[in-house]
Amino acid sequence: MRALWVLGLCCVLLTFGSVRADDEVDVDGTVEEDLGKSREGSRTDDEVVQREEEAIQLDGLNASQIRELREKSEKFAFQAEVNRMMKLIINSLYKNKEIFLRELISNASDALDKIRLISLTDENALAGNEELTVKIKCDKEKNLLHVTDTGVGMTREELVKNLGTIAKSGTSEFLNKMTEAQEDGQSTSELIGQFGVGFYSAFLVADKVIVTSKHNNDTQHIWESDSNEFSVIADPRGNTLGRGTTITLVLKEEASDYLELDTIKNLVKKYSQFINFPIYVWSSKTETVEEPMEEEEAAKEEKEDSDDEAAVEEEEEEKKPKTKKVEKTVWDWELMNDIKPIWQRPSKEVDDDEYKAFYKSFSKFNFQKVTFFFFFVSGSLKTRDGNSFSVCWFGFFPVSVVDSDDLPLNVSRETLQQHKLLKVIRKKLVRKTLDMIKKIADEKYNDTFWKEFGTNIKLGVIEDHSNRTRLAKLLRFQSSHHPSDITSLDQYVERMKEKQDKIYFMAGSSRKEAESSPFVERLLKKGYEVIYLTEPVDEYCIQALPEFDGKRFQNVAKEGVKFDESEKTKENREAIEKEFEPLLNWMKDKALKDKIEKAVVSQRLTESPCALVASQYGWSGNMERIMKAQAYQTGKDISTNYYASQKKTFEINPRHPLIKDMLQRVKEDEDDKTVSDLALVLFETATLRSGYLLPDTKAYGDRIERMLRLSLNIDPDAKVEEEPEEEPEETTEDTTEDTEQDEEDEMDAGADEEEETVKV
Repeated sequence: MRALWVLGLCCVLLTFGSVRADDEVDVDGTVEEDLGKSREGSRTDDEVVQREEEAIQLDGLNASQIRELREKSEKFAFQAEVNRMMKLIINSLYKNKEIFLRELISNASDALDKIRLISLTDENALAGNEELTVKIKCDKEKNLLHVTDTGVGMTREELVKNLGTIAKSGTSEFLNKMTEAQEDGQSTSELIGQFGVGFYSAFLVADKVIVTSKHNNDTQHIWESDSNEFSVIADPRGNTLGRGTTITLVLKEEASDYLELDTIKNLVKKYSQFINFPIYVWSSKTETVEEPMEEEEAAKEEKEDSDDEAAVEEEEEEKKPKTKKVEKTVWDWELMNDIKPIWQRPSKEVDDDEYKAFYKSFSKFNFQKVTFFFFFVSGSLKTRDGNSFSVCWFGFFPVSVVDSDDLPLNVSRETLQQHKLLKVIRKKLVRKTLDMIKKIADEKYNDTFWKEFGTNIKLGVIEDHSNRTRLAKLLRFQSSHHPSDITSLDQYVERMKEKQDKIYFMAGSSRKEAESSPFVERLLKKGYEVIYLTEPVDEYCIQALPEFDGKRFQNVAKEGVKFDESEKTKENREAIEKEFEPLLNWMKDKALKDKIEKAVVSQRLTESPCALVASQYGWSGNMERIMKAQAYQTGKDISTNYYASQKKTFEINPRHPLIKDMLQRVKEDEDDKTVSDLALVLFETATLRSGYLLPDTKAYGDRIERMLRLSLNIDPDAKVEEEPEEEPEETTEDTTEDTEQDEEDEMDAGADEEEETVKV
């Protein structure tokens, strides 16, 4: 595979720290010094409350009646049918069942974080079990799945309150208490739980859930539920956990796949790869070990050895026990999340190997080299509107990690809620990525990055208005300056002629087509550089750019191509236009009346006799070809038909012998059939050479044939010689009878052969 080692598929490690979108501080961190001096914004009067009450109206009730209604009305609390609520949470909240493991591991991680935070102030908190891990074990025989953590555990009261109350988040409550009591600044940002419903996702795959938990301040208890009701009882086995929680799922029949080790391992790596605490899965592997031989096998082997060895070796030596190699299935705890969240460490502490290992693990791509950048934003941001920070034109590059404490999650924790902070992250992410791309050396950029991701940059120019100028500097195109190398727009502008005020480009299906187009003839002859657009997206990209470095773009296949000319040159051009005025008027008003907008003397042709030029806002031949090739193009689109049917300008080359001869013929006889046919042939030929499609290819072919006949002095009305018809052969009655007799003889012979075969 080609080394896509450039920044393509770069790993963008983006960490957003304590970012508060609702704070009133601007992005630049500046605050108005005299913010509290003016009271204009907070000024009120005694009648403001009354006006607000009167503004809220109900039909038939005045403000005083509404106030009395509110004061005397009876208050009620909302009620919920618990069993029905459980069914909604279990069956309607999550898109797929596999997320249950993510939720249980997240809860286990929170429990481990809690005991870690408690241990900072209580040195005996980890006495029961100093290990901080999550362990998962599958029991196929009993149809059980166990998830065990050595976290803080739960008391009997917490089991009832946290697991028996829907939307009661023990983590949120713990976080509030820790925040209030915290004085040492220890971070609690690793806590995951928010909503208090993740635990119930276990019922997506389980008929019954059993929770065994041991807290330092209570004995071990068992909580059990089938989603309809639950029970809590002291564990008769005593303290078997030391500290922590084991969740045992009695899986449904259709959920037996979650007892497969490969399934569990894949889910852990998919959803919980970067949990801070080690996650182990009880798994098996085959190992080759040496085992001592049995006495009979050892004796037999010694006898075989003695037959082969000389008697001299019968001296007494210390006999080593005989062993043999045996393959055994060994069960052990296998670590799943060996790649740690490196973005939470200072970038100076992370080496390139760690970046590469993280990137390969996260993106699942296996490229040899990767470019990275890391930045951290901490503080308060103020934003005014929201948007997703996903960037469509990025495609599958770069691979990025965004870590933020302030982005609100959907209750299912599968999607982000719409939030104004997303636009800030998106903007910063794109800018940093573009800065990184700019740092790549030109040679590496052109040879590697552009070949793979050039289309993404072009799409970015089309779609991303705010970064269009930055992206334009990254564009690369072929040009007439070099037969094979690509060039940037900056380099093109540096090479522009002294009085050149436009960037010239020509679009075509290939470089050969573009550089052989009649539209570039005079430009190349005068030494102007022309950019060749050879990909379908190129012309869209340039159209989206109004200008570059103060220079506007000029499609040489459209009107507007002008050259700086002296007074003498201008006088000569005007004289030529006057000379060819009869031919131009004849073409516009008679020969090509319904086919062209106008006919003019061209300034861009040197070798070709004529060309068909689109208007400034019309379609070039290349664009028309692309639009007609669209997947959903039916031929009935009004917009497409409008652009395709626009008449174009017919430009002629006054120095071409064909055009000169036509001028003389038109002056002599405007009704000459040959001249009319020649004009139509030139028009249709110019249509093809200009990149457009002919609407009537048969008529074009007929005219070419007529011109060939005339050039060879063949009568234009001469008919094609008819092909002689072959007469059918006559068959006689005798022949028919002979044929029938032959067929009967063959059938009789076949029957005799079958009979002989049966006898044998």
